[in-house]
Amino acid sequence: MPASYLSPKTAIRPSPIEGRGLFARRTIRAGEIVAIKGGHVLDRRMLRRVRSRIAHAYVQIADGFFIGAATAAEVRRNKIFLNHSCAPNVGILGQIVFVALRDIRAGEELTYDWAMEENEPCRTRCRCGARGCRGTLTGRDWTRPALQRKYRGRFSAFLGEKIGRLPKPGREKASGDRPPSARRRRGARG
Repeated sequence: MPASYLSPKTAIRPSPIEGRGLFARRTIRAGEIVAIKGGHVLDRRMLRRVRSRIAHAYVQIADGFFIGAATAAEVRRNKIFLNHSCAPNVGILGQIVFVALRDIRAGEELTYDWAMEENEPCRTRCRCGARGCRGTLTGRDWTRPALQRKYRGRFSAFLGEKIGRLPKPGREKASGDRPPSARRRRGARG
C-alpha cells in the first residue's frame, strides 16, 4: 500500500479550515521537510474513476497526471492532511516534497496554497479565513504574477517550468527565443 511520509514533528487534528489538518507538534524550522506525498501515478481518466472514493487524497504532478490513493483503503496512509491557505506556511520542493516556508510554532496548522501545484479548470470557494484570502480558488491561480513572486521557488516543478516559459511583462523575448533567421550576429554588419 503506497504511503506518504509525515514528519514526526506533526500530528493530525481537527482543523478550523476543514475536516482534519496537519499540525506542528514541535517547532519546525524553515526549509524542513514536513511531508512527502506517496501514492500511485494516476492519469486524468483514472482519477475520474476513483475520485469519489479517495476525496482529495491526491496532488497534481504534471498536466493530466496526479499522485495519490487509488482505493478508499489507501487514503488513510496516503493523505498528507495539508489544507489550503491563501497565507501558507508550507511550499513545494520538486513535485512531492512539502517544506516549511518559515519557522512554524508548535500548535500551528501546516497549510499550502493549491496554486503551488494545481493547473486544472476548476473553481472552489476558499474557507481558509486568512487575511488577504482570495475568496475563490480557480485552479489557474499560479498564473497570477503576485503569487508567482510570493511563491518563487516553491511551486511544484512542473508549474515552475511553465512560469519560467511565460513572457515577462515589459520585456522583449531574449534573442535565444527568436528563430535563428531573426537573430543578428554581434559585430557583423548588414
